[in-house]
Amino acid sequence: MAGPTNERLVEGDGSAVPTMLKAALPIVPGVNLLPGIAKKGGDLPDLRLTRKGVAIDLDHLAAYREVCGFEPGQHLPLTYPHMLAFRLHMGIMTDSSFPYAAIGSVHLRNAMTQHRPIAPTEVLDVTATAINKRPHSKGIIFDFITTVTSGDEIVWDAVSTYLRPGRGDKDALSQSEAAEGEPFEAVPGNGTEWKLKGDLGRRFAAVSGDYNPIHLYPLTAKAFGFPSQIAHGIWTKARCVAALESRIPDSATVEVEFKKPVLLPTKVAFGSRIVENGIDFSMTNPKNNAPHLAGRVR
Repeated sequence: MAGPTNERLVEGDGSAVPTMLKAALPIVPGVNLLPGIAKKGGDLPDLRLTRKGVAIDLDHLAAYREVCGFEPGQHLPLTYPHMLAFRLHMGIMTDSSFPYAAIGSVHLRNAMTQHRPIAPTEVLDVTATAINKRPHSKGIIFDFITTVTSGDEIVWDAVSTYLRPGRGDKDALSQSEAAEGEPFEAVPGNGTEWKLKGDLGRRFAAVSGDYNPIHLYPLTAKAFGFPSQIAHGIWTKARCVAALESRIPDSATVEVEFKKPVLLPTKVAFGSRIVENGIDFSMTNPKNNAPHLAGRVR
């Protein structure tokens, strides 16, 4: 299959704030009608963005470990390369050719594959593209495909599936959604609980670059229909992976489904169990066992 014909290099580290401001423009009344800003739906663009020669910032890595609960180590946390790709994802979603607004799109599923441990001293190339638009019972879904290479070797890749809410297709439940595979089964908490402070979203935004208003303050979250700010879904995955890190093999795929939002501040429970071909795990509400995230290591 041929790749995207529109390939662009993204230079430097850049600042996340201008990108997030650009992401907000398509939801501002009046502004969202202007050419180049209006999002009217349609096909995904034939666009691939790449960052070449990415060196790991050790201070940034340390900050990421701290906010996500990872212990110091000789290799990158399995979830860390996603931080190197977020700017590319946002670059695609804020491009004038992209048919949907970034703010309001919902991260449904995420699968990351580490092919081998990555040393912090390695210089990496990171590439992202959006593909596979398809109907969903609650709107439209599509995938971001991310690939990280060290030299000519693919060391990490990921699929992030997003929902753009809208008019659903009832037939998609049996067609497209069935193709996604069986829903993950939540694992009850096993006695491990984490107390999450109200500033968690702001702390993770500082390392991820994701300053979506729903994660920052009660007031900004309420503007988008949430009773309070919510934790980043990708943080909930990273926190679970940190708890399992010593049990995850050097080559593994960690896949999750994001369920109910984590309203901050709060307390969450973590549960895991060994299965025949890996580990199943969940983050749940300790009061009623409702799942925030369900995942598996394979």
